[in-house]
Amino acid sequence: MELTGAAGLWLAVVLSGLYHGLNPGMGWPLAVSSALFERRRSALWPALGALSLGHFAAMLGILLPFSMMAILIDYQREIRIGAGLIVIGMGLYLVITRRHPRFLARIPPHKLTLWSFLVALAHGAALMLVPIYLGLCAIEELDAGHRAASALMATTALALGVAVLHTAAMIGSGGALAYAVHRWFGLQFLKKGWFDLETVWAVSLIGVGVLGLWTAL
Repeated sequence: MELTGAAGLWLAVVLSGLYHGLNPGMGWPLAVSSALFERRRSALWPALGALSLGHFAAMLGILLPFSMMAILIDYQREIRIGAGLIVIGMGLYLVITRRHPRFLARIPPHKLTLWSFLVALAHGAALMLVPIYLGLCAIEELDAGHRAASALMATTALALGVAVLHTAAMIGSGGALAYAVHRWFGLQFLKKGWFDLETVWAVSLIGVGVLGLWTAL
């Protein structure tokens, strides 16, 4: 059961990365825009690299504080409940407000890494990983007999692994879609073949938070 649970959680890390990558809100249209502006397809790759770096930094920026809290084994259940409530709250906020943070529009197009970092925080992309990550920490069974330093190293390494795998899946799916739009589909694809993911995004945050609460309880 533990192996099955761990496999499911790692799969959730990958699937959430694929989901983030396909969501235009995470930036792949900006990579297409960069390639069109410079009139060369090779410009896609530096833009995608900048987006992935910012997304990765945002994942670690959220996960690392929780990795430090995860060593408090006596309070692990409370931490997981709190994380679930935070993610649910973020989802409800996005459902109610229905608007993008205005400050994101003021970031120059060449600062893709900064934009990617801030959008992943503002839209709760990094928060979505927290319940999954804490579930993996529970499966790892970091018992109270471990020294704090070794426990911190283990949870930090796990946070790094989650962030790397998630970002790789995110930029893989987003990069593939950006390449396809630039190479074959064209920008008309976004107008004719895409749909609004804002509500889906908010509901998925709430769903992940509820799942985190259910596993904690």
